[in-house]
Amino acid sequence: MIEFPVSPVAFQIGTITVRWYGLFLALAVLWLIIWMWWQIRKGAKLSIDTMLTLALVGIPSGVIFARLIHVIDDIVIKAQQGGTSGYIADPVSIIGGEGLTAWGAVLGASLGIWIYCKISKIQIGYVFDLLAPAVIMAQAIGRIGCLFNGCCYGIETEVPWGLLYTNPDSLAFGIGTAHPSVIYEILFNVIIFGVLMKLRGKFKPDGSLFILYLALYSGWRVATDFIRAGTPFLFGLHQAQVIGIIVLVIAVPWMALKMRPVKPEIPLIASTETTGPIPPSA
Repeated sequence: MIEFPVSPVAFQIGTITVRWYGLFLALAVLWLIIWMWWQIRKGAKLSIDTMLTLALVGIPSGVIFARLIHVIDDIVIKAQQGGTSGYIADPVSIIGGEGLTAWGAVLGASLGIWIYCKISKIQIGYVFDLLAPAVIMAQAIGRIGCLFNGCCYGIETEVPWGLLYTNPDSLAFGIGTAHPSVIYEILFNVIIFGVLMKLRGKFKPDGSLFILYLALYSGWRVATDFIRAGTPFLFGLHQAQVIGIIVLVIAVPWMALKMRPVKPEIPLIASTETTGPIPPSA
């Protein structure tokens, strides 16, 4: 058993409370911006203005959908339990920074960027492949905030590496020793980042790397949410598992039908052989 006594609150300035969760979300966004700037410096076919516009479109749409998916999850679960979600009783409470979902952020940002690229006639697959490694690393950074917050914890367990939150302000305080599901996901996301970096430019058409990222993350969430605490959303599965299955149903056939390895170019070597008799030397 590993005790985790850290408070979810990083620091306070007067009446303003700054939580680790918000800090790491901000770091995840900063990482995405730095990544895009770095790719442009390395020769990516995007301008600084386009990068900034992508951020201005993708970040808000990601936050809005992250919140929306959480609200839908709460409404459906409360209805199944015979109750009413607090978001229905008080719709204003829908607006807030707590209760953000990873899937909502990914799908919302992807939709916003897709619409912008369509309107601006930017190559969508190229942009998504450029972003794929950065997005999964941003998820890993954001999950560190979840670890400090005490949310997204696993089911109770007796494994030696089980996590016990001992700070009374933690969302996981009092649940007992649980699977460190957040740590599992952080490590897996870092591994996916390494895989995607290794496979950059190895597949065609454009967009293949992003679809591969979606498939890998979907498979992970479908499998590992069985050891993550939560309330069933549909067919006994968590909402993240349902979304993951839908994404897999789309991504796997797409990869099977369209995704192909890029053949390495064979350099042309000038022949030194002569095609006729060697002329006598002068």
